[in-house]
Amino acid sequence: MLVLHSNSRLAPGNIAADRGLREAMAGSEARPIQVFSEFLDQPAFGGDAYERTMTTYLREKYAVRPPSAVVVVSDNAMDFVMRNRAALFEGVPLVHLGVSRAHLQSFAPLPADVTGVPIEYDFSGTIAQALRWHPGARRVVIVTGAAERDRVWEARLRREVPHVTGEVALEFLAGLPTKSIVKRLGELGPDAVVFTPGFYLDADGRIFSSARESASLVAAASAAPVYSALDGFIGIGVVGGRMPSFEAMGREAGQIVNALFAGPGRTPLRLPEIVPATLQVDWRQVQRWRIDENLIPADAVVHFREPTFWEAYRKAAILTIAIILFQAALIATLLLERRRRRSAESAVQKQRMELAHASRLAVAGELTASIAHEINQPLGAIQTSADAADLILQAGGDRRDDLLRIVTRIRRDNLRASDVIRRLRALFAKQEPERQRVDLNAAVGDAVMLLRTEARHRKVFVDLRLLPAPVFVLGDPTQIQQVLIILVLNAMDAVQDVPEERRTIVVSVDRSAEGNLITVRDRGCGIAPEHAAKLFDSFFTTKPRGMGLGLSISRTIVEAHGGRITVESPQGEGAVFRVELPASDMTGPVSAGSARAA
Repeated sequence: MLVLHSNSRLAPGNIAADRGLREAMAGSEARPIQVFSEFLDQPAFGGDAYERTMTTYLREKYAVRPPSAVVVVSDNAMDFVMRNRAALFEGVPLVHLGVSRAHLQSFAPLPADVTGVPIEYDFSGTIAQALRWHPGARRVVIVTGAAERDRVWEARLRREVPHVTGEVALEFLAGLPTKSIVKRLGELGPDAVVFTPGFYLDADGRIFSSARESASLVAAASAAPVYSALDGFIGIGVVGGRMPSFEAMGREAGQIVNALFAGPGRTPLRLPEIVPATLQVDWRQVQRWRIDENLIPADAVVHFREPTFWEAYRKAAILTIAIILFQAALIATLLLERRRRRSAESAVQKQRMELAHASRLAVAGELTASIAHEINQPLGAIQTSADAADLILQAGGDRRDDLLRIVTRIRRDNLRASDVIRRLRALFAKQEPERQRVDLNAAVGDAVMLLRTEARHRKVFVDLRLLPAPVFVLGDPTQIQQVLIILVLNAMDAVQDVPEERRTIVVSVDRSAEGNLITVRDRGCGIAPEHAAKLFDSFFTTKPRGMGLGLSISRTIVEAHGGRITVESPQGEGAVFRVELPASDMTGPVSAGSARAA
């Protein structure tokens, strides 16, 4: 196939038409389509002699390999082939591309083997659109050239435009020197609109390789907005216009070529009557000339418009918003769950406090006789001292020294009773856990003192081994004492059935590698291996009347203090419970009760 262009191979319209043509043509490996292109280079070259030379050149060049079809691009190429068809490619189908409908009428009727889709440049529609966008315009300036094709366009514009402009004044800059055109365009004011189809020749004989080149010069020189109706002018400073697409023309011609090469049995093509013109605008010029963007029709093709963030990143934005919403929902759910968890933890902590308090009250019930005896001892001594003082007073005489000794004993026994009550109140009172520096020596000593009467009652010897210097931990003194009381009572239960010489419980305070250590060792019956794993479980007990909560509560208290409780039971040697608590390096007041006990 041969494609014959009227002008330069670098003209934007030729490039676009060739791209559409090649895009539409369908070849195959069995029957590939070869495309050759030739250029008449008008209007730089012309005349009868040049036409004869080109005719001879094309005839001889393609004599051995004649084309199966010829595509002519624009009016001048159509004229050249129609005048020399017999000498060039007689009988070869001819497809026209970019030829105006008015120009085709000069060949009417067209031969049967000449086909194509005509075009019509919408000069009037473009100027009408320009006046809608510039309602303040009072003058339309039309720029054309001196070449034959330029004069054809000038004649058409003089014929059509007055019907569009109405009262708006018309000014033609036709066939003038380029300098004069540039000077006049630079003098225009904001009340003018310029239209040009481009031109190929000026009055001084200056030749332009394409209409785009001259239109670019017009747009650069003009102080008023410039419009055109030719595709390919977008991007050179022209605002826009109603333009048929050269690429669309090429695609239409390519479909016709496909049908020609398909053979006689092909399906007839349904060709449009004319290549449609679409409104095309340069967004940069719209902003430059402050055209109301709301006046741009929705079907207009807008070039060089920077996409909005939403247009450029719509999918990414939707995905990001979805992720943010999902994360927000997830965070809200996690916050709700955190609130529920804290509420549940608070409820569990409250229940643990209630259970620990109930456990202390249960211990109080178990130690009722011992507690009564512990209090009755100082009260009985006070009563005895009071009776003795009464007898001395009744006997008369000066026995002031004896009375002072009796008063001292009463005061001492009163302090003993008060100290016992204080310890009991501290142990069995219902109060919030505290975090303070606690001296383990003092806390352990207080707990053992509460149990000494119970130990004597059960004939158990408690061997208390404290360190010479204070040993501090951070915690609640009442809870630490509760743990120790539970362990010592359990040890008393463990040795109650062994011989009296083995009823010894060793309670010691030591330092360890990880903190401070309380050890409760007994020589009782020990712990059965099958019970060791369940020893700290709630409600597990080996006692006939036990509840199985003491060791479970002890482990909870110790772990809440950041420590751990372990047990060993060597065969035949009883049991050893170890409570390890972190040492406290903090400075601050020592627990009041522990300080007094110390």
